[in-house]
Amino acid sequence: MELKRVVVTGLGALTPIGNNIEEYWNGLVNGVSGAGPITNFDAAKFKTRFACELKGFDVNQFIHRKEARKMDKFTQYAMVAADEAINDAGITPENIDSDRVGVIWGAGIGGIDTFEQQVLEFGAGDGTPKFNPFFIPKMIADIAPGMISIKHGFRGPNFTTVSACASSANALIDALNYIRLGYADVIVSGGSEAAITQSGMGGFNALHALSTRNDDPQTASRPFDKDREGFVMGEGAGALILEEYEHAKARGAKIYAEVAGGGLSADAHHLTAPHPEGLGAKNVMLNCIKDAGLTIEDVDAINVHGTSTPLGDIAETKAIKDVFGEHAYKININSTKSMTGHLLGAAGAIEAIASILAMKHGIVPPTINHHTEDDRIDNKLNFTLNKPQKRNIKVAMSNTFGFGGHNACVLIKKID
Repeated sequence: MELKRVVVTGLGALTPIGNNIEEYWNGLVNGVSGAGPITNFDAAKFKTRFACELKGFDVNQFIHRKEARKMDKFTQYAMVAADEAINDAGITPENIDSDRVGVIWGAGIGGIDTFEQQVLEFGAGDGTPKFNPFFIPKMIADIAPGMISIKHGFRGPNFTTVSACASSANALIDALNYIRLGYADVIVSGGSEAAITQSGMGGFNALHALSTRNDDPQTASRPFDKDREGFVMGEGAGALILEEYEHAKARGAKIYAEVAGGGLSADAHHLTAPHPEGLGAKNVMLNCIKDAGLTIEDVDAINVHGTSTPLGDIAETKAIKDVFGEHAYKININSTKSMTGHLLGAAGAIEAIASILAMKHGIVPPTINHHTEDDRIDNKLNFTLNKPQKRNIKVAMSNTFGFGGHNACVLIKKID
């Protein structure tokens, strides 16, 4: 069967460097670091005492206090970003069939703050089970798309993808395929995460996954730098409206870009470490390019997973060279995690948005905080270091890799 074309008609973002799309883009092109001391809780005794938190965000400006209390932060973030994207796309009950509008959302962890608070309260009590009646609905990872659909009356496909840090890229790929196959006209897709909590930070510290550069948090996320020593936790949400091309044209929607393809793979190697030869990363990029019907020479830019971990950056760089060969040196490579930190399950969404905005504006955001070359990495590659670069981008790739060896890759194409 002939697959339908899928385009992006709306964007929404809630990030550590901007609480909407305009602010997010300004933060990206200006190389702003979202890192700072943790304010969500007292982190004085933690190995890592900083993160990329949201700034100046008041949920009650967007959601009534009574309703917000029924939601974990990750769902609140999802609702806010989705609303911005829906409004940006100009979607109204009059110009869509609600039975054919879905919500496919990504979350790597879900309501960890709710779970933590309920367990702490129970542990501090006398053993009598007194739990909030919204404990389970607030905690479960699938609740975010459910709440978005309830608010807007969207009755199409509705579920959450959970694949660690690849979750929201997985969601975008599922949304792409559901529309391609004719199961929906429009899908609200993306991801959200709110894991800057005592258990979230403590757990990742125990894995030795986080940077501990407490004396200089703003430069702690430094992908490809010799002195990188772990990722920086972030929080927030990204939302994209994916829509069937002819449907979008028929209602006169503005079109940002086409979602040309998606790739998936597994490392099948280790619980938390990447395959040392970048095998899974290599396969997922090749799968994505093949799915899009493009060639390696078509790719102009890659927003890499680039978490600033000692092993991850090396493996991904090797995979890029294996996939693209000599063309790798003609590609703008950048890691927006150097600014936003790592939003875990929301990373794929906000990074796909960054790729779309880079294509729209003809500017590749920088990989900030690079000071010292690592001789284990090919420094002849263009990592877009420290300053943005102008580039006419026709095809952009966005990579996300997760614990468990989950890999997802999305290809964005300038609309013909």
